[in-house]
Amino acid sequence: MDPLRQHLTQTRRDFLATSASGLGTLALASLLQQDGLLASESSDPLATKQPHFAPKAKNCIFIFMAGAPSQLDLFDPKPKLNELHGKPLPESLTKNVRFAFIQKESAVLIGSKRKFKPHGECGMELSDVLPNLGTCADDIALIRSMRSTQFNHHPGQLLMTSGVPRFGFPSVGSWLNYGLGTASRDLPGYVVLTSGRGASGGASNWTSGFLPSTYQGVLFRNKGEPVLNLNNPGGVSMEMQKKGLETLSSLNQARYERIRDPEIASRISSYELAYRMQTAAPDLIDLSGETKATLDAYGVGRTEEGMKFGRGGGKGTYHSFSTNCLLARRLVERGVRFTNIIHASWDHHSNLNQEIEFNAKMADQPVAALIKDLKERGLLDETLVVWGCEFGRTPLGENRGKREANTGRDHHPFAFSLFMAGGGIKGGQVYGRSDEVGWGIDEDPVEVNDLHATMLHLFGIDHLKLTVRFNGRDVRLTDVAGNVVPGLLA
Repeated sequence: MDPLRQHLTQTRRDFLATSASGLGTLALASLLQQDGLLASESSDPLATKQPHFAPKAKNCIFIFMAGAPSQLDLFDPKPKLNELHGKPLPESLTKNVRFAFIQKESAVLIGSKRKFKPHGECGMELSDVLPNLGTCADDIALIRSMRSTQFNHHPGQLLMTSGVPRFGFPSVGSWLNYGLGTASRDLPGYVVLTSGRGASGGASNWTSGFLPSTYQGVLFRNKGEPVLNLNNPGGVSMEMQKKGLETLSSLNQARYERIRDPEIASRISSYELAYRMQTAAPDLIDLSGETKATLDAYGVGRTEEGMKFGRGGGKGTYHSFSTNCLLARRLVERGVRFTNIIHASWDHHSNLNQEIEFNAKMADQPVAALIKDLKERGLLDETLVVWGCEFGRTPLGENRGKREANTGRDHHPFAFSLFMAGGGIKGGQVYGRSDEVGWGIDEDPVEVNDLHATMLHLFGIDHLKLTVRFNGRDVRLTDVAGNVVPGLLA
């Protein structure tokens, strides 16, 4: 290449690094550090970075109950709804509303068969199928005024996990790892654990979108090989693998220095991380060091005790979900920034009373054990625990043809519940209020983008400043909306 062409193709970063014996680099680094944009000199895309302000949370466990649990049977008691059981809603409420399956001309309200009672010093009312979570009431902020714009599962899951109901955008865990990096050197910064039937959104719920693939969630299994194809094939020793990785790294680094494609940096980081994970990942899922008391508290080894299987999953679901909750605590201990526990399905269009009991019994014990375990170990103050879903369920009974009418509930985005604990959240409170039958919000509505803004705030991030240039505009997790909810903060 002639000198002129070489000069023209030289990147700004190369120029600054070579000009004036490297003083350009020092000046640039100084300016970036002053603006809070550079934490340290590192080629590792997951190296820890400085937040915008002092954080309360360092790690997040997001328990995603895909399919949408019925808030009216778990978190939001409605005596008036029970009183109006069998009666229609006023046409003014349903006139311009789209339902997934309800035939609104003949739809009637259905009350809940569950019994609610107060828990904790705060007196939080919870369903009789959540006795263990009731013992955590004083650590929980229960939001009864969540609202979504989506009424079908996949768009609703995308909105809750990535801030917009469209494909190709980074999930919350990806944004957090992009903004802050991770303290874990031997495990990914974003780990996904699943049980049950699988969320309809699938891997789009933990994608890195237009961010480098380094920030994408990594799906772990809680038995066998933790990550598929992680182990070496037969005949390949660790020494052989190490030499191969060194060669690949050298080639990739040379290519990266030439064209600065961030995906090459992601590739280098992924190869190196996979090598370290071959020891760390099996150690993570080895529960032999846990006490029997701990295993019993989480319910590891539980069976479904003769309960009828349904949408919540088949044989082994209880054990799998319990194990995932325990693994989430172990991931926090190892510095993993964001852990997703995903269970499906809570999509109870029929047979609600029996099936929600199956699912609630599955989740109640291990989620409560997780909160208590984190607290006892001094980890809850810095670990944000979120129980969420894509939307709620209607106060109207589902009455579509070819099914027994009014034994389930349809999709409902206008009012649903979600709870948070730890990580700077003010526990022992119910935030917001839905109306007397659970149709809409009467007080303090919380949009999905508000939830995300609040989560980022707890991690010391101004949601307006965490942006990436994409398709000609500065894109952020909260899209063009979102406000921090002060009432949820400790």
